[in-house]
This record gives sequence, structure tokens and C-alpha cells, in this order.
Amino acid sequence: MRIEDYALIGDTHSAALVSRDGSIDWLCLPRFDSGACFAALLGNKFHGRWLIKPTAATRRCGRKYRHDTLVLETEFETETGVVRVIDFMPPRQAEPDVIRIVEGVEGQVAMQMELIIRFDYGSIIPWVRQVDGHLGAIAGPDALAFWSDVPTYGKDLTTRAEFTVDAGQHVSFVLMWHPSNETAPSPLNPLDALEDTTKWWREWVATGSYNGRWRDEVVRSLITLKALTYAPTGGLVAAPTTSLPEKIGGVRNWDYRYCWLRDATYALYALTIGGYKDEAKAWRNWLLRAAAGAPASLQTMYGVAGERRLTELELDWLPGFDGSRPVRIGNAAVRQFQLDVYGELMDALHLGRRAGIPVDNDAWAFERVLMAFLTDAWKEPDEGIWEVRGPRRHFVHSKVMAWVAFDRAVKAVERFGREGPADQWRQTRAAIHQQIHNEGFNERRHTFTQYYGSDEPDASLLMLPLVGFIDAKDPRMLGTVAAIEHDLLENGFVRRYRSGEAVDGLPQGEGAFIACTFWLADNYNLQGRHDEAVRVFEGLLALCNDVGLLAEEYDTEEKCLLGNFPQAFSHVMLINTARNLSGDRRPALDRRANDHEHAEL
Repeated sequence: MRIEDYALIGDTHSAALVSRDGSIDWLCLPRFDSGACFAALLGNKFHGRWLIKPTAATRRCGRKYRHDTLVLETEFETETGVVRVIDFMPPRQAEPDVIRIVEGVEGQVAMQMELIIRFDYGSIIPWVRQVDGHLGAIAGPDALAFWSDVPTYGKDLTTRAEFTVDAGQHVSFVLMWHPSNETAPSPLNPLDALEDTTKWWREWVATGSYNGRWRDEVVRSLITLKALTYAPTGGLVAAPTTSLPEKIGGVRNWDYRYCWLRDATYALYALTIGGYKDEAKAWRNWLLRAAAGAPASLQTMYGVAGERRLTELELDWLPGFDGSRPVRIGNAAVRQFQLDVYGELMDALHLGRRAGIPVDNDAWAFERVLMAFLTDAWKEPDEGIWEVRGPRRHFVHSKVMAWVAFDRAVKAVERFGREGPADQWRQTRAAIHQQIHNEGFNERRHTFTQYYGSDEPDASLLMLPLVGFIDAKDPRMLGTVAAIEHDLLENGFVRRYRSGEAVDGLPQGEGAFIACTFWLADNYNLQGRHDEAVRVFEGLLALCNDVGLLAEEYDTEEKCLLGNFPQAFSHVMLINTARNLSGDRRPALDRRANDHEHAEL
């Protein structure tokens, strides 16, 4: 399987990946960051999966989401007929479940079902037994209850079934998680749950306001963001997976089932200008709760409920996706100092004010404490936006985001009447701006650089005009874009930087970074190169798999998606760039708006 062979189902608490051949190969319950009960994605079927497919060879297989929903429909055509497998996770507040309905479309099709439950990422074989009309699987704190419309039997530590489906017939299966010390609740009626789930998603989509070009792609991305939001807290995970590699066979395999602070601004823009202010408010409130405390202890990421300990471990029993080791859970980058997140945090809260999401006095007091910390902290080196595992440096993007923090603090005083030392903040803002131009710009190459003293560009520099630091048509920015085109553009897609041990402490090798290529399209558009921007954007849309999902990176040689999947960051940038190019409340202009050119949200 390739990464793009998977589709997402979810219930805003957890998520699963379903392969083209009808196998759920990844499922973490009851939360995104819980231990997986199906981990075949990172190993083989004996690490857990749930397969439903025709017994005979398949002539044709096609799949799609029901319009404006996260209900997945996969059709299999065999010699004897056509069958449809419908997969979904009903939005619920407790006892998350997966429902699979096999629907006969034409003729008669013989089917097979294999359920292999392995808790804790494939490491624990549960105790399985019949309990009050259903199958129960228990190990430690976790239990799964399984209901089936057809008889099942056990063989080789696998629950199996063989059955046939005629046209118009439905055969349903329900798998529900519950705490092992509690009795399983009654299952939902599968067909009723299907209609309720379809209605729920369509009603949510209808509350949005996007009417520009590429409507279907934008709505699919918005649905994906909603699916990656942990409903009880409002936190948005970067992806529902861990350790999908940035290079097949490589070691850049990270756990993305957590909430990054820097995603806040981007997600808030995408949701707010899309009309989803409730989600934006929930995310903003999660941000304030998670970040509360001493500014020096601010983390780059948190758990979905704001947890701070995300200890990185390697799971040596899993061989990894396509042999890409190690498989990791947790993320050591949580301990890094990343200066840019302070700017992202201040920008997110600034956006909330502009969007009419109220910030109370306690929140503003917190922002002032952050700014007091940044008064000296902005001068320090850091690990930067790309979370390098090499030496700390004075990364230009990090300094620019420190500038953003002071800029947004000044605007809070000037536009919203907040109390604060605006004159001091203006002076610091000017000092950062001057330092970046003096030390972060390479005159010989006529480009801003990755870090002070370097002559290498970095794709994060494409953010400079998008946050208002410099005009996109400024000769220095034009030179920076040209340097990125020369050094980092490969077959139409942008790499983050020239990777390797000397830069980030890891072996060289990763794909082009999808979000960065969206930033390139935004820069082209701001420079007046609209047709080129559209060409780049539509090239990115072509990377979406058959159900409209994007990963983090793209391998331009093997022509496949790489990295954790689906990736919220990529889908946020798709939404924003579509708006930039369609003229529908353009975030690239709005975010950089100065006092005299303020564009209301």
C-alpha cells in the first residue's frame, strides 16, 4: 500500500484509516493519541486490522465520500455482482465506535470478514469471549465490543465470517470501545446511525460560507480539519497517524497526533473566514488553556487535552510503514525552544479579536506576560519552525515571528484599546526588523537566508510577506523567491531546505513540503503572477488522492505522498490559498494588513 491508498473516517474524538482493499489498518481509541488497536499500517495484519472485502477477485474498485460528509463508500465489482462497503464513525460524546455496512448493489457477491484486534500498537493479544450477544475483547484498560449481523468464528487468533450479499441487502458490523471495567453499552442501529451521521456532516458544512472557486476541494479540507479536532477540548491534531515516513526507508518518522501551537493561526484563519466561528473559538480557548503558565515553559505542542508530557519512545516490535524504522510515539520536539510559536500565539489571539471572539482581561494579562518574556528571549537562538535536531541557530523565520508578536501587541493597543507599553513594543519591533535586514539578508545572493550568517534559503521565508513583515514586491523578497526557486524548487514543488546532518542532525532525505508550495503560490499571487500561482495551486490539487486528502510531503521522483496523513497543515494551506486565488476574503492580504489598510474579517 502507498500512503495515498488510504481514506480517513473519524468522529471528532478519534480516527481510522481505511485502505482501498477494505481494510481498516489504523485505529486509535478512544482518542487520537491512544494506543492503536489496529496497527497494520505500521506493520502487517498480525499487528491488528479489520478487513471486509469480496472473496473472489475484484474487477474494479472505486471509492468516494458521500457528498459533504466523512462517510466513506467503497464499491467492489466482481464477476457475480457489485457490493458497496460503507464506513463511518458516528459523532458521539462517549464510547466511540466504527460502523461498517455491506450493501448489495447488483447480483450476488460472496464476502469475507477478518477482525484482528491487537491493543497497544499491535503488542497485546486480548482475551476474546462471547458476552451477552456480542463478542468482547479485553486487555488492560481497553475493551472492544463487536456486533455482527452474520455468524462469526475464531481461527488463528482472528475473528472471521463468510457471507453473501444480494442486491438491496444490508449486512452490518459495529465495533465499540469502552473501559474494560464497565459493561458495554447497547450499540446504535447501523442504518439509523448512517442517516444521522450523513445529516450531521451536511448540516455542519452548511454553516460555512465559502463560495469561491475549487469549492469541493476547500470543503473536503474543512471537513478534514473538523475530523481532526478533538471535540471535548477544541484541540486540533496535526495528523491522526504516527511514523508515516518523510522518505521511504528513512528515519524521519514522527508522531503527529498532537496539537502544535503554530497551527493555531493558520487553522483559525481557515475556520474563521470559512464561517466556522464556534470551532475557531473552541480552538482559541484550547490554546489559552494549554499555553497557560510561565512563558519560559511554553511548549511547541501539547496533547489534545493540553497534556505536556509527550515522551518520545520507539516501538521496536513494529517494522514501520514499508520498512521505515523506527516507529515512534510521543515527540521529543516538545522540549525544544521554538521562538516562532510566540509570534503565532500572539497572531492567533489578534485574529480572534478581529473576528469578534472576545478575549477577557485575564487572557490579555497572559499576553502581556508573554511579551515581557519576549523582550529578551527574541535575541536567543532556537530550533526553528522545522524542529531541527541539530544546533540552535538564529533562524530568520523565528526572528520574523518575534517581530509579529510585537507588531500584534502594538495593534492590540492601537486598534482594540488594550493597556500596555506600546512605545517599548514599537521600539523592539523596529529593532528586530532592523536586525533581520542587517544579519538575515545575504547581499551576495540577494536573498534572506535560513539563519544569520548562512547563504542558504529556506522555504519558511515565503511567510515574510504573508505576515506583513515585507511587501511581496520588495526587491529583497523578489530575490528571496528567486533563490528558493533556484535551490529548493523541484519539479514544481518546494523543499523546506537542503536537509542533512549539518543542518538538522538527521540523515538527508525527505520529500517536497506541500504547505511550502502553497506559500509559493501565495507569493506569486501577491507579486502579480496570478496565472503562475493558479498553475502551482492546481498542481498541488493534483496531489490529492482520489478522495481529496493530502499528506505532509510529496516524493517528486516516485510520485507518491509522504509523511503523516492526512495532514492538517496541508489542508489549511489549501483552504487559504484557494481563497487568495479566488478573491474570496483573501487571508494573504488580510493577515498582513497594516493599520491604514485593515481588511475586516
